[in-house]
Amino acid sequence: MSPLQLSVYWRLSLVFIFTSFLFFLDIFTAAVAAATCRHGNSSHGTSPLDVGGNQSRAAERSDGEADWWTQSGKPDSVCGWTDWLSYGQTLFMAGLLLGSLFGGALSDRHGKRPVLLVCVCVHALCGLVPALLPQPLVFLAVRCLTGVCCCCINICSFSLAVEWTPPAARLWPPAFLPFCFSLGTMAGAPLAWLSPTWTQLHLSLSLPQLICLPLYFSIPESPRWLLLKKRTDVLDQYRRNSPADKKRLDFLLETAWSDLQKATDAQKDEAPGGRPPHHSIRHLRHPTILLRLFIMSYLSAASALTYFGICMNIGSFGVGVYAAQFFSGLSEAPCLLVPLARLGRRPLTVLSLFLSGVACLVSLLLSSYFCEPVLVMSLALLGKLCILAATFISTLYSIELFPTVVRQRCVSLVNLCFRLGCLANTLVPPSPSGAITLAAMVVYSSGPIVGCGLCLLLPETSGVTLPDSVEDCDRQPRPRPPSLEGLWRAWRLRRDRTRKEETASDEKDETANTHTGLIETHTHTV
Repeated sequence: MSPLQLSVYWRLSLVFIFTSFLFFLDIFTAAVAAATCRHGNSSHGTSPLDVGGNQSRAAERSDGEADWWTQSGKPDSVCGWTDWLSYGQTLFMAGLLLGSLFGGALSDRHGKRPVLLVCVCVHALCGLVPALLPQPLVFLAVRCLTGVCCCCINICSFSLAVEWTPPAARLWPPAFLPFCFSLGTMAGAPLAWLSPTWTQLHLSLSLPQLICLPLYFSIPESPRWLLLKKRTDVLDQYRRNSPADKKRLDFLLETAWSDLQKATDAQKDEAPGGRPPHHSIRHLRHPTILLRLFIMSYLSAASALTYFGICMNIGSFGVGVYAAQFFSGLSEAPCLLVPLARLGRRPLTVLSLFLSGVACLVSLLLSSYFCEPVLVMSLALLGKLCILAATFISTLYSIELFPTVVRQRCVSLVNLCFRLGCLANTLVPPSPSGAITLAAMVVYSSGPIVGCGLCLLLPETSGVTLPDSVEDCDRQPRPRPPSLEGLWRAWRLRRDRTRKEETASDEKDETANTHTGLIETHTHTV
């Protein structure tokens, strides 16, 4: 990799590590509020320790804990509005939905780098504001703004990472950045555990981001966007950075120019004024496109429900919330190995969805029989790992399933369904005991299993050229139900192919050894 590529990757890895700090902030605020304000009266915000001549005991509390207790007439204490904290997650998911609606358009118009820098700076300030102004409305507004920034950061970061990567290795950025996110999840848990008060919690999660802000200003812009906007001066500046950067940048620009030419040829029928032509709407109504759009939209919504349902309720399994959050991040780390799997898009998606649904279902059954909380949580985290792998694969699967003429619209609809699934998850009411309800766990387990069956209706797209029209989609290999005869035939074909390769390799080695022996004999003779 060239120096510019390295600078993109390691800086974006820092961005994703710090993004996870505020992503799960609602879990930490609820846990600290429950531990500190458990004796408080939420309606009046007074603690029993302050009633009946206990002012001396209240005065003995440290100043750092004062903002967690409602003193007489103090309106800004967190314990006076702990009921508002439950709405923070809902507004955060609403912010993610809002960011998905205009984040991509902003990055396409103004560039990935400026939008990313603005969102990273605002994201860091969003963690600092509640520490200075502990007001309920301020906190909820900041949570919504944090969700918008998180979504825009994801859009710009993935675009930058993919567009600075050669086509042969573009499977790795979508796996590497979530791996960095899981590292941030593990790092945020001990930071929150060491921060027992409202002010300390927000400062510990926002100050590392503020310190690292100057590092992000040297992130380069997307070469594809610069080529599209004809910013040749910036491209020449990148070329002069080093010979390796010049070589890599020329290769990326050549690939980008080829892709842009294909996209231009596919959009020649675009109507004046930027409106989609009538035949484009007709393509969306085609039965093949409608079936694939329905299946991928369902998979996105079901994946969002299962993943965020387990993530945001990680403290409901009977294990300490900070330890559970640490292991929740650790369980996502193996997703870095997903690009190494060579099973194809459809088999890997079916397998991931099936394992996720079964793991969540077994976790539900064991929790009904009061098994060990660690075992129940481990199975739920296994289901979360599998659904995350399915989400990663389905992202690429969606791009390969839809034709060029309607690909962007279909992928946008699929992403919208994912955000709607995130938002719907916050509307599920918790049980009185604080655990995940039976109905919620049934949804988390049944959704992936149903999606597993729907995936059998999709074709395999691994190694197949991207379709440019609906006719290309119809020419893709039609899915067939698995059979023992087909599996046996595939196994024999793979075995025969392996034997032929081994035989050819042995013959090549024998030929090389014979040639080497003749050379040695000739040398000794001379």
